[in-house]
Amino acid sequence: MRIGIKYRVFLAMLAATATVVLCMWLIVQWSINRGFLRYVNTLEQQRLENLATDLEQAYAEHGGWAFLGADPLIWVRLRVRTPPGEAVDPARLERFERWRARETQDSRNDQRHQPFERRVLLLDGDRRPLLAAPEPAAAVDLRPLRQAGHPIGYLGLVPRQTTFDTYQVQFVRQQELALALIAGATLLISALIALPLAQRLVRPLKTLAAATHRLSAGAYETRVPVAGDDELGQLARDFNTLALTLEKNEEARRQWVADISHELRTPLAVLRGEIEALQDGVRPDGPEALRSLHAEVLHLNRLVDDLYQLALSDLGALSYRKERLDLAAELKDAVELFRPAFAAKDLILAAHIPAAPANILADAERLRQLFNNLLDNSLKYTEPGGRLELRLETQGDAALIHIQDTAPGVPAADLERLFDRLYRVEASRRRAAAPPGLGLAICRNIVEAHEGSIHAAPAPLGGLAIHIRLPLAGGSA
Repeated sequence: MRIGIKYRVFLAMLAATATVVLCMWLIVQWSINRGFLRYVNTLEQQRLENLATDLEQAYAEHGGWAFLGADPLIWVRLRVRTPPGEAVDPARLERFERWRARETQDSRNDQRHQPFERRVLLLDGDRRPLLAAPEPAAAVDLRPLRQAGHPIGYLGLVPRQTTFDTYQVQFVRQQELALALIAGATLLISALIALPLAQRLVRPLKTLAAATHRLSAGAYETRVPVAGDDELGQLARDFNTLALTLEKNEEARRQWVADISHELRTPLAVLRGEIEALQDGVRPDGPEALRSLHAEVLHLNRLVDDLYQLALSDLGALSYRKERLDLAAELKDAVELFRPAFAAKDLILAAHIPAAPANILADAERLRQLFNNLLDNSLKYTEPGGRLELRLETQGDAALIHIQDTAPGVPAADLERLFDRLYRVEASRRRAAAPPGLGLAICRNIVEAHEGSIHAAPAPLGGLAIHIRLPLAGGSA
């Protein structure tokens, strides 16, 4: 049988309460029995003190203990403290006579369960019993009776081990019944409180379980209400964060598939149109047609290659063979490689690279890929007659690379997404022949693989500024 978590929590709380109540009931019951017994024994000790005083007075009046045998009623009056001349309670007298008749038999009974009158021991000066059943001295504390400073006898009382009197037993039973009623009421109240409390504690968990089931089924818009700042509230916030992340990832995946389809469709459509034109004789077959087809194939090849490189980078499968390199020298080589292309497009390429080396631990091939992508991106989108400025500087234990160009720029709202895959601001950065939207994403992965950072910002020249931070190797300037 499967028990739900609500009832498990309820049973656990109820079991804990029942254990505490049972322990309290046993301890209080033991305390009442022991405490009441001590109280009764204290009262009887006080009665014993009074009886000792009366016996000492009677001994002085009669000159010995012979009066006890001559008039048994005197012993009864002394034990029940009945003044001389008053009649003895008939019930007590009858009880005394029955005791005298069974004296021999009662001496063999356990005197610890008898009433006060039957547990009193009176011994003479030689410790011989006087009208009382003998009790071993080891079991009874004897109080000496004195006359003129000399012992005339000994008086003792066998202490109670349990209550015997009917009223005393009835009182103890009433207390035990009250304790049992209190324990039962406590358990009932605990059960009435524990069930709704367990239900309240489990309700957020059930809500989270149902939401998790919907989330696993693909409903990424699922959210759960957040109530409180405790652990359950934090769990609900974490769940909502997870759902939001999954929702964004799903949207990015769909957008990624749509963007790839769009980018692949364009060169394929051009190729198809070119080939169909050749087949229909609309376009003559010759070197010019082959050059056009070759350009589209190269376009498609570069797009597929960038997709492959980006996929490897995302998977962490790009190979990096890091070694100690001079970042300034690598950057100079990249700039010199692109100078002819910039000059052909009527663009000024200004590089401010210090002569001092800036040593870093990096992969030379990946660094060249990084610089080529950035310079190529600026070359394609900067308007003719513009300018590109590149600056390298060191700051503490890091090398800083600043690249900025002239118009067109990128709106501030789009700067955060500029490094996303296949993202392009169509309205401000004109489309070029090369496959766009992947170069900057690859650049970010390369920089992060070198434990650096890269971000975009508006350029003072009116275009786009790219800032790169790379850690310097030990011992570099």
